[in-house]
Amino acid sequence: MATRPKPIATPRLPLTRDRVLLSALELADRDGIESLSMRKLGRRLGVEAMSLYNHVADKDDLLDGLADIAVGEIEVPSIGEDWRAALRRRAISAREMLARHPWAAGLMESRTNPSPARSRYPEAVLGSLRQAGFSVEMAIHAFFTLDSYIYGFAVQERNLPSGTPEQLASVAQDILRALPPAEYPYLNEVIVGHVLKLGFDYADEFEFGLDLILDGLGEIRAGA
Repeated sequence: MATRPKPIATPRLPLTRDRVLLSALELADRDGIESLSMRKLGRRLGVEAMSLYNHVADKDDLLDGLADIAVGEIEVPSIGEDWRAALRRRAISAREMLARHPWAAGLMESRTNPSPARSRYPEAVLGSLRQAGFSVEMAIHAFFTLDSYIYGFAVQERNLPSGTPEQLASVAQDILRALPPAEYPYLNEVIVGHVLKLGFDYADEFEFGLDLILDGLGEIRAGA
């Protein structure tokens, strides 16, 4: 009788800090940052949780690493760039990052241990504003106004119904049935004339509001 060959064992990938953080990122994206634990992360990587501490000091170090990854996905201004174009790209890339990682805004704002990645981000934004001629006070106002808009839009976008255009149209039709046109003429006008149109994407509204803010900042800068 022929001897069945033994299966060749697939070598296990070595555990590294980058691999630990990437797996933690995937878990956070799938289940939310609140459900992330060292035990779950160890199971995902096929190791005991204690093995993770050779690559991250503790849970806080893991969260700091995730915050660094998130902020690293945001395109920040370069020295000498046109401030408006640079901040527009930065805002759009921040919204896109928050769509990929819904947990990131709260985590980034909660970290108290500065890192080079998380320090370069506000430094670049404030530097772009100051080099463009904004005063310190106006640079602060602009920074927080833009961040409030970006984060607020991301939260609203995350909580809206999602799905295919057909599914969204079905949701809108259900809403319309509860809104008699005689009582709610303007809501009906918006839903029928805009939301139900093929190709409507709420994300497109982000750039309209962003341009309003940037235009307003440009007027303040010109009048300073």
